[in-house]
Amino acid sequence: MITFKDTHLALIHIPLHLYSSFLQSILQLLLPTESRSNGAVSNGNGAVQPPRGWPYEHPFVNISITPTECSVVCSRALATELFVPAINLLDPRSREQVSITSEDYVVMQVDGEGLDAGQRVLELTSPLALAGISIFFITTYFSDYILVPLRHRTQVVHALEQRGFQFEDQTSSYVNPSGHGRKHSSTSSFEVQSPGTPPPATISELQTRTFATLKRRNINPAVDSGLRLVQCAGRRDGANGMHQSHNRNSSTSAVDDALHLGLVKCLISPPCPKFMSLTLTDTEPASLLLDHTLLPNFASDILLGSKDDYLIPIMLDLRELPMESTGIVCGVAGRLVGGTSSQLENAVEMSYLSTARAGTVMVGEDELDRALGALRGAENGVLSTPD
Repeated sequence: MITFKDTHLALIHIPLHLYSSFLQSILQLLLPTESRSNGAVSNGNGAVQPPRGWPYEHPFVNISITPTECSVVCSRALATELFVPAINLLDPRSREQVSITSEDYVVMQVDGEGLDAGQRVLELTSPLALAGISIFFITTYFSDYILVPLRHRTQVVHALEQRGFQFEDQTSSYVNPSGHGRKHSSTSSFEVQSPGTPPPATISELQTRTFATLKRRNINPAVDSGLRLVQCAGRRDGANGMHQSHNRNSSTSAVDDALHLGLVKCLISPPCPKFMSLTLTDTEPASLLLDHTLLPNFASDILLGSKDDYLIPIMLDLRELPMESTGIVCGVAGRLVGGTSSQLENAVEMSYLSTARAGTVMVGEDELDRALGALRGAENGVLSTPD
């Protein structure tokens, strides 16, 4: 099922060397001030206070720090309130290096169980890519989220209906008639279609264009052999889970506070976390993709998920790629699915994270060689693996 959330989101790109200039804005996004919290009584000093508990107070927020950039997705109102003032404090040269998208995005939440990550990203993103619709695709520990330009919402409805998804007017949701859902994974892609460029007619053409674009721009998928990631989430507590009423003196409050403390410790790691992606919504607990060296910041019973199953990121630095490019991560996912599956072997189990200026494909340690082999075969060995 795919359900629209009521959002007007902005995407923010922050170069890593400017991360410290926006740390206070990011912390306020995570831990709103009392004076800005709905219904809260301000203490008059604007001190940062933890929210009254999960679920998060805003419909959707993603904060990602990768070796390439810091990327933030939040409401247009919060971008204006928290990040524009920080931008205005920068010198002119630095100010030009930070960007906030001019158009708003709406987010759809995708629920389900069973369908593997590679097939899922193709099923959900290919009809939109073939229709020339730009997307930003994020999968959390619990659900997938697809961000699309607000002006293209009607086109998104049509494109998904054409591929067999049913739109229910009463619930503003789609139902996948195949009955398949998702396995636990993390998937995301950011795609922009150039005005005047006809969208590809087939998935094969989309893949061909993707790798031709990467080759033309000398964008080489790179592996940092020392970086290992863990997918996890905040723990649900109480008989009624995340919808339990919150009491600041309850054990649930202690769990929430411990999670917030761990998140703050990660965000203030100098000079910045090597890799961290945090997704917050108003319907689910926090979802995290972390450099495993950040795990000691959290108490052992705070996070859900295996702490020993490492994901190895294959990174695409897209900072030199024009924003009008389309289908990068979707094309890479398709090539990995096609290039690693056979009658004897299943496709590589993979997960994704795509930020404003980068894309990351993540695979298990034991499947890294197969994934790299597929990418090498795709474009005659276009691959860079730093030590």
